[in-house]
Amino acid sequence: MKIAFQGEPGAYSEQALFNYFGDVETLPCTSFDEVFDSVVAGMCQAGLIPIENSLAGSIHQNYDLFLRHDLHIVGEYFLRVQHCLIALPGVTKADLKKVISHPQALGQCAAYLRGLGVKPESVYDTAGSVKMLKESGARDTAAIASRRAAEIYGMQILEEGIEDNPENYTRFLAISKTAAEGPDGDAKTSIVFTLKNQPGSLFKCLSVFALRDIDLTKIESRPLQGKPWEYLFYIDLIGAAQDETVRKALDHLAEYALMLRVLGSYPRFKG
Repeated sequence: MKIAFQGEPGAYSEQALFNYFGDVETLPCTSFDEVFDSVVAGMCQAGLIPIENSLAGSIHQNYDLFLRHDLHIVGEYFLRVQHCLIALPGVTKADLKKVISHPQALGQCAAYLRGLGVKPESVYDTAGSVKMLKESGARDTAAIASRRAAEIYGMQILEEGIEDNPENYTRFLAISKTAAEGPDGDAKTSIVFTLKNQPGSLFKCLSVFALRDIDLTKIESRPLQGKPWEYLFYIDLIGAAQDETVRKALDHLAEYALMLRVLGSYPRFKG
């Protein structure tokens, strides 16, 4: 089984992939677009993409990519993110003038980096920053990435757990061309819909869930491309689409929505 992810070997997405799927073949991709395209083209059986971080919030690009591809969400995984300060062997903190990493990782370690008195510089990927540092041989620069990335590239960990807030988790979604077969037990369903821009329209839509005591765990709005100041609404709810209560709620929602699409019903992650 081959699974696609965005980033270089050693990326947090790869770590989450192994934790979720087990011992599988991986397909590293340079962008999230490439992950989606690889799954659609059948180059791999599934992909794993980050959708939100407990500190930095949603990854909006991936919400937009769901609407542009006919793929299904088939699972979710929560990864505890622990950042490491990584440098070439023999380098000390006193040698550092610059730290490179993905913008989100830099943001999650901002207070630590200010205390270190170094200049942060954004690059395309956490594990990629370690690869770049290894290739450059710069001894006044460190990277922020995972322990696994340091091990893969034979680098030194100067300090571990440098994130400003320890409650740092990323939620990942598994995507596939085939929908998950009716998840049993505790399930979650993700949907997207659009509405007429008129008073009370969103209230009416949300009420179809409140009236049936359906728990909504996530609400996200995104601009509707080509229609300024109109929006798509993404919702995660507890329950499977085939459950009678959820099915009736979705049928009710369809009476108000201009467009409604179920992105997937899948087992809810249990940490």
